[in-house]
Amino acid sequence: GGDLTGGALLMRSLILRRLLRREVLEADEQFVGLLLPPGTGPAVVNMALALDRRVAVNLNYTVSSEVLNACTQQCGIRRILTSRKVMEKMNFELDAEVVYLEDLRDKIKLTDKLAGMIGSYLVPAACLDRLLQLHKIKSDDILTVIFTSGSTGVPKGVMLTHGNIGSNIEAIDQVVKLRNDDVVLGVLPFFHSFGFTVTLWTVMTTNVKGAYHFNPLDAKQVGKLSEKHGGTILLATPTFLRTYLRRCTPEQFAKLDVIVTGAEKLPLDLADGFEEKFGIRPVEGYGATELSPLASVNVPRNRSGENFQVDCKDGTVGRPVPGVVARVTDLDSGEELGTNEPGMLWIKGANVMKGYFGREDLTSEVIQDGWYHTGDVALIDDDGFIQITGRMSRFSKIGGEMIPHIQIEETLNSLITGGEEEELLAAVTAVPDAKKGERLIVLHRPFQQSIQELCQQLSQEGLPNLYIPNPDSFFEVDEIPILGTGKLDLGAIKEKAAEMVAAAND
Repeated sequence: GGDLTGGALLMRSLILRRLLRREVLEADEQFVGLLLPPGTGPAVVNMALALDRRVAVNLNYTVSSEVLNACTQQCGIRRILTSRKVMEKMNFELDAEVVYLEDLRDKIKLTDKLAGMIGSYLVPAACLDRLLQLHKIKSDDILTVIFTSGSTGVPKGVMLTHGNIGSNIEAIDQVVKLRNDDVVLGVLPFFHSFGFTVTLWTVMTTNVKGAYHFNPLDAKQVGKLSEKHGGTILLATPTFLRTYLRRCTPEQFAKLDVIVTGAEKLPLDLADGFEEKFGIRPVEGYGATELSPLASVNVPRNRSGENFQVDCKDGTVGRPVPGVVARVTDLDSGEELGTNEPGMLWIKGANVMKGYFGREDLTSEVIQDGWYHTGDVALIDDDGFIQITGRMSRFSKIGGEMIPHIQIEETLNSLITGGEEEELLAAVTAVPDAKKGERLIVLHRPFQQSIQELCQQLSQEGLPNLYIPNPDSFFEVDEIPILGTGKLDLGAIKEKAAEMVAAAND
């Protein structure tokens, strides 16, 4: 509930920096773990570590202790900064030393307060840079390590540099045309690359305001936060938007004029519903943790200005942001393709990560001559807009043909909900099959149609027979597994499917 001005933010960051240096961290301790939800306090902690030229590693508090410990071991993290509230709620068993930030309050000295006040309000910025030796930071120095969601395997530590994050912030500023009266609703966690770059560092380095809430699915509080602070910019996944569409009022989002979604495809019905209720149409962008994260985005209509060209196209993820280029190559030959030809999407620019921490082998697999291999299948149209048509990890090879899970999933959800996609009711995955190589599996929540009717409707929608799962491949579940970032938990979905298939075969 605390409000901080720019001066107060800097002052508290300088005070905490002194405290951490004196009471907690060793001189050679470069990587420091954070287990904190988004908020003013965690923003101060991230600032304090950056001002001390250390690397803040915001850890995912929605995963298991085993995954957290694997992440801390990768970076050699000795200490994790957190709060008692977080630890009481999550009940983690961590290998690293846990430091409770509340315990540092009693250790603040008068000299700390004076130093923070003088540094914030009296010392010129250029002098403060020298005093803190910030002028020694190079563009290629690591600012953070963000672990991938682990939706397709063990999380990898993505090293993002000052240059990576800085270039992305500049691109966002140019595309969205940030204003002094903008208020960013910070509902994405700082362990999420979008949350780290946009809701944390874009707020810290430009003249916009950030308003934070720790739970992006708590639509009631997000609505109140937006109304109280006059939120103008919202970054969210379609999963989160569905919740806001149902539970927030037009008054709460009255000042919103930029809504950018990512992580999963934005259904047009959801965009239409949001525009009808709130008078603002969400646009879709594209990115990845490895890209700091933004690579392309549609420009919201009211921020596009008087341009001579189209800035936004439904069904696409926009054009590459300034400083970023994209290309598409043939899936088999690797040759570069022309416009309107689907193939593997590659991204190049200052936003491409330094690499995976301690995994040069994996880094060399995805970065070639500066180009990042996204793993996504896409086409670039005549106007330069990128359209994502699938993800290689979300294809099955059945009967020698590549079957796209996402296309089947979108069609299923549209049929089940009657086109009103307020929530995700079905997810498509695959399990090994002795005869065909793979077998499509659908995990679904309860719906009204019979499975036979649904399969017939899939055929009527024009899907080839190979795309239509067998009726005995549908399994009802209480919830579709979702990651803390709002993405489908592909790993958990695949594991659950395998378990249910095995149980059905017994």
